[in-house]
Amino acid sequence: MTPGRPVDLAPGDALAVHRVRARNLFRGSTNRIHDDAVARRYGFAGGLVAGTTIYAYLSHLLVRLWGPTWLERGTTRIRFLRPVYEGDSVLVGGRVVARSGGPAAGEALLDLTATTDGGDVAATAVAGLAWGGEPVRPDPVDYPLGLSPSSRAPATPEALGALGILGSPDLILDTETAAGYATEADDPLEIYRGPGAAAHPGLLLQQANRLLSENVALGPWVHVASDLAHVGLARAGDRLTTRGRVGRLFTRKGREYAELDVLVVADGPRPILHVRHTAIYRLPSSGRIDRQAGPAAEWSPRDML
Repeated sequence: MTPGRPVDLAPGDALAVHRVRARNLFRGSTNRIHDDAVARRYGFAGGLVAGTTIYAYLSHLLVRLWGPTWLERGTTRIRFLRPVYEGDSVLVGGRVVARSGGPAAGEALLDLTATTDGGDVAATAVAGLAWGGEPVRPDPVDYPLGLSPSSRAPATPEALGALGILGSPDLILDTETAAGYATEADDPLEIYRGPGAAAHPGLLLQQANRLLSENVALGPWVHVASDLAHVGLARAGDRLTTRGRVGRLFTRKGREYAELDVLVVADGPRPILHVRHTAIYRLPSSGRIDRQAGPAAEWSPRDML
């Protein structure tokens, strides 16, 4: 199979399974939902493994299958359904659900799941790749560079709704950063190591979290979903800047959600990743959770969405 032209795939084909032991990479971060004691106050069994880390585990199958072509033009719609904890055995698998076209042009669509020890489906994703023709790339002009705020906005619907262009965090991608993230994500692929190393998809998605946390004064919060379009390949030596704005705000089961419209660019003009990023930016108080029990409760920490 030629990378990026998966003409040998057929609907129903299964991907080789990837098994990994989950790691809580953000236990000491400012988002205290990754801290065991704080997470337990919100009804979880311990500190949550980040959604970006779970995405890193899922993306291994896609890059193993399609190589750099998927990093340049692949898409994923991922939803985090159940908590994953430090030490959980995570089994990532997938199958081809559709393929059309031929060697010159076509597309393939895959269903992916991440399942934990007890058989719970922690995350689902639909991933795609189209070949033959240029991918649709957002225009960076539509995503102006924002200045870092002098103070972060409070985590309220009113404050988030009043925000305009968000302050744009930077990341200098060097070989150590690229390889270091791949190692933390237990991803052995060589594409993330050495001169010209590619940016890991999990590291790229992590920048969307930074866009939120560096502009809003958050308490414990949870990343629950992302719609991603990879539109360019970021390599060691690039300066990555994350631009964006707050989109839809809504409330569900006592939780306050925000959707962000995010674009990661390299060295200014070159788009790398477009994301519709959804997070619970304000959880119900721990006291409210403690008072609720049983199937009638509005909030279940077992259910992420």
